[in-house]
Amino acid sequence: MFELSFNKVMKYMGTHLLLEDLSFQIYSGERVGIVGPNGCGKSTILKLIAGIEPFNVYIGSWSVGYDKGLINVPKEAKVAYLEQIPVYPSDMLVKEVLMLAFEETRALEIKLRLLEEQMKHAVELELNSLLKQYASATAAFETAGGYEVEEKYNRICIGLDFQEAFLNRPFELLSGGEKTTVILGKLLMDQPDILLLDEPTNHLDTKAIEWLEGYLKQYKGIVIIVSHDRYFLDQVVEKVIEIEGKTARSYKGNYTDYVRQKEEQVRIELAQFMEQQKKINQMEQAIKSLRDWAIRADNNKFFRRAASMQLKLEKMDKMDRPQIDKPGMKLGLNAVGRTGNETIVATDLCKAYEGKVLFSLADLLVHYRERVVLVGPNGSGKSTFIKMLLGFESADKGQLKIGSGAKVAYLPQEIEFENTALNVLETFRDGIDIPEGKAREYLSKFMFFGPRVFTPVSALSGGERIRLKLSRLLYEEVNLLILDEPTNHLDIDAIETLEEALENFKGTLFFISHDRYFINKIAKRLIAIESGKLVSYEGNYNDYRIELQKRQDVIAATTLKPEPSKKKEKRNEPDEAVIRQRAIEKIEKEIGYLEFDLAQIESEMAECGDDYAKLGELYELKNQKQEALDALWESMLQ
Repeated sequence: MFELSFNKVMKYMGTHLLLEDLSFQIYSGERVGIVGPNGCGKSTILKLIAGIEPFNVYIGSWSVGYDKGLINVPKEAKVAYLEQIPVYPSDMLVKEVLMLAFEETRALEIKLRLLEEQMKHAVELELNSLLKQYASATAAFETAGGYEVEEKYNRICIGLDFQEAFLNRPFELLSGGEKTTVILGKLLMDQPDILLLDEPTNHLDTKAIEWLEGYLKQYKGIVIIVSHDRYFLDQVVEKVIEIEGKTARSYKGNYTDYVRQKEEQVRIELAQFMEQQKKINQMEQAIKSLRDWAIRADNNKFFRRAASMQLKLEKMDKMDRPQIDKPGMKLGLNAVGRTGNETIVATDLCKAYEGKVLFSLADLLVHYRERVVLVGPNGSGKSTFIKMLLGFESADKGQLKIGSGAKVAYLPQEIEFENTALNVLETFRDGIDIPEGKAREYLSKFMFFGPRVFTPVSALSGGERIRLKLSRLLYEEVNLLILDEPTNHLDIDAIETLEEALENFKGTLFFISHDRYFINKIAKRLIAIESGKLVSYEGNYNDYRIELQKRQDVIAATTLKPEPSKKKEKRNEPDEAVIRQRAIEKIEKEIGYLEFDLAQIESEMAECGDDYAKLGELYELKNQKQEALDALWESMLQ
């Protein structure tokens, strides 16, 4: 077991003090989430651990601008960081990038094959030396997990839904999101001692996220995650480190446990603060009274007591008032008027894209004031549905329309502005008749304060772009909100503010999201894209998962139900296909036995040490078993 630790770390980014007196410990096998507002230094902490971000400690007397403290990352630990996207040769395929995770084992396997060839033709004098090398290489191969490469590769490709066509694509031609997902797969195959994941659920669909959750729960090394996906953090982490006020505080448990402990901690600190304020007021009143008495009685004794109490008050370690309301967006969503009862209607909707059928005779009805989420795997047609709904694309057949009286606000997944040379204030006022003072006051609700309103749009972060887009959309009152992945690029505080505003919205809400925590809080109905249809489920994401599990249980029970009459008929009248199937099953069983024997032999060879006679016997036996295995595979293919 080893420990990763930060001890009183102070970190500057240029002249800006980002982290101050930061301390925490993470032990081998722990899964940790790091949370805090955007810009607080979460990603910087990961980069410091990975050695990507320089830690400029000045040897000697410290001065402003130099980093300070101690970062301990065990030298023997292999560290991997997701955020980086390496550059590979232009002709390298996705599967070749993934296989780079097994470079060590592949090199050892090549060495073993070469030694085997040499041993076939070696004279007795050379054989002992070759056997010794072979034993050493076999032990190294087993230690490196060489016998598990194929299983590990297939497991991760299936979990992340890497299809054969995708694996054979050039890595260079992938989108940024696809590249990130491939690098995630490579890191999981590599199995580092310390796995650093920065927003790992971005670009993954729900199925892949749920697989990743299960995988990380079984992970043997340290896992450190920066994520705004609260549901993911709930499922995976067992400790949360909060970055607040440039320092860190650790909490046991998952994200929900952290929120509960944080609320209790703030409640206690507020009570302590109020008690201290009461004591300070009492002391100040006592000092004032003592001075008054001293003046009236002309008694230095009262002056000395007042001075003593004043000194005690000045030396008191005064508490800061706990921050109850975090700084964030101050949204107010006011619905104006109302639509007809049927706000969104799809009838016999058909749509194909690049030869793939997305919707086939799909129907949907969303009523006024419903809060509905649309879910489905990546590529299932969620964004296409919204584009058709808004008239950006047309249906092949059928009808999709918005009801009468609707005043629509649409937040797209990719936020774009016509003129990125304009600043925040100019962009907001473009086409709106509003005085500058009122515009700045309104923008402050979206956390654009002071000179920040003069920042060019081109310089805004993803989260700031979303806030600016929201400010413009919500300035004019609406009664139908259509949102495509609204939580992307927002930190947790901003997401929670958005949730609060949406919960109070009196109009109709239709949205797409992979954020299951967000869905649980906002949605009252879930529409799933299933085989080209729009299937409705009442409730939130957890309710939907329960219904899916019930369906799977019914299917499993039906599949496992015995059919004795059919089996009897097959036994009485076996046809050629049945006979061949039985033969294949028999061969597969024999192959399984031989593969098990080979694994046992290789394990024994790794433990032989200097017993070259025993190693030679095992080597011969291995060749015999391998030849038998090859023959069985050939018979399977005939």
